[in-house]
Amino acid sequence: MPRATAAFPAHDGASRSSQQLGSWQPFAGSADTDTLLDLPLLTSRSRDLSRNNGIAAGVIQTKADNVVGTGLRLVAMPDWKLLGKTKEWAEEWSRNTESRYRLWADSTDCDASRQLNFGGLTTLVYTSSLINGEGLALPIWQPEAGQSFATRFFVIEPDRLCNPNYAFDSRYRRGGIEIDDYGRALNYWIRTTHPGDIFSGYSTPGVWEKVPATTQWGRKRVIHWGRKDRPGMTRSKPIFAAVMQQFKMLDRYANAELDSAVVNAMIAAFVETPMEYDGLVAMLGGQEDQVKPYMDNKAKPQNRARLKSGAIVPLYPGEKLSAFNPGRPSAGFGAFMEAVLRHIATGVNLPYELLMKDFSKTNYSSARAALLEAWRYFRSERNALADYWAKPVYELWLEEAVNLGIVDAPDFYANRAAYCRCRWIGSGRGWVDPVKEAQAAQIRIDSGLSTLEAECAEQGLDWEEVLHQQAREMALRKELNLLTPSQSKPPPGQAPDSGGQPIETDADPKKEQQPEDEEE
Repeated sequence: MPRATAAFPAHDGASRSSQQLGSWQPFAGSADTDTLLDLPLLTSRSRDLSRNNGIAAGVIQTKADNVVGTGLRLVAMPDWKLLGKTKEWAEEWSRNTESRYRLWADSTDCDASRQLNFGGLTTLVYTSSLINGEGLALPIWQPEAGQSFATRFFVIEPDRLCNPNYAFDSRYRRGGIEIDDYGRALNYWIRTTHPGDIFSGYSTPGVWEKVPATTQWGRKRVIHWGRKDRPGMTRSKPIFAAVMQQFKMLDRYANAELDSAVVNAMIAAFVETPMEYDGLVAMLGGQEDQVKPYMDNKAKPQNRARLKSGAIVPLYPGEKLSAFNPGRPSAGFGAFMEAVLRHIATGVNLPYELLMKDFSKTNYSSARAALLEAWRYFRSERNALADYWAKPVYELWLEEAVNLGIVDAPDFYANRAAYCRCRWIGSGRGWVDPVKEAQAAQIRIDSGLSTLEAECAEQGLDWEEVLHQQAREMALRKELNLLTPSQSKPPPGQAPDSGGQPIETDADPKKEQQPEDEEE
């Protein structure tokens, strides 16, 4: 059998001679080769889009609102079996740890700049990962009088992570990160100022600090998170990388159509004259020297009629008024814009309806399917953010809390993973139809397919807090002699405020209707 060759490939997609694919021969570089050289320009263009393109800015805000929302809430889950403890000990330990952590995370003490709480820092890191391709934070040790904890986090832009003196990348130092043979980060080179800061970066010579990835006992010195879509990828690229060209070209097209529409709107009509030069001279009695004063006089604004409602337009001899009917925007403008925007929506992993905040052409089933697809993506993003940002933050805080004696964790360093086990609750996903979805949640719980904990987490709630709040409300209702919601609801078939009497109906289904006698 003949073998496939470069001239006669077995796959049409590998053809070098076809008219459609012959000129398409991209270079097969490594992940870093394809990324690091293009990353500075990709990042600057991504920032420009997020600043000046409303749709791109909406993509960032929509993702941040759904993935982070109001923040991530800690649920400590120590592995009590591995630690040789009881379930009761784990519950008490978790409540104490969560309370201590919440006091620190809900204040600005967790931020080295004292501007944001943990929720704000999380939004900042996630937004940076979207626009710049990666989030970068430095755990800082800042003891201060009157502060219980010295652990704080300094979120910086990834531009400051670069090779010292902008040296070329090498085998073991790429994009400011020193790696080993397996790609493990060993050291990070952080510039002390932003290279694009005109207030310090331009006037101050570049100074780089070599920051180890961890301390000798394993404490993180750098938190660096980005999406990795290829093995061996040291730095990550912005989310707009694949659709950047479409974004920019669509922006130019829309602006051109808008400019054209504005210019066309300024022109109401044309004044036409078929009279040539000889005819104009004849009209002026053969006096050619009067042609120029005549034309100058016509061109004066005060001598031209202004169009307004009900106006009578006087015309010079030989002139006629012609209406102006522009063809812009074109009839296919909307359909073309929608087609390109659907392409962009796919590239940024958002349904078109959510990208444009437009559900006017969508029914309930389609809207629900689109939002469920988006929610799967948001959940994946949230899990990654929790694993690579929120959990390391919690581990660093917990290490200090244990060393201060605030949290009791014997043999912490030997059992770090068991003590640091946790999960995170984010903002709820919301409802399309609250009644149907609440009924579905109740059915899942009653049939054993779900739990109150899982259903509460879907809405961004802590199930224990929900039960405690319900207990408080029930106790207060009892104290005030009020009916509970279940008691105030009438049984099936009974009307409200009917004194226990059944609902009257026009017909009793138990009675059989007697057939009428047939006429003889």
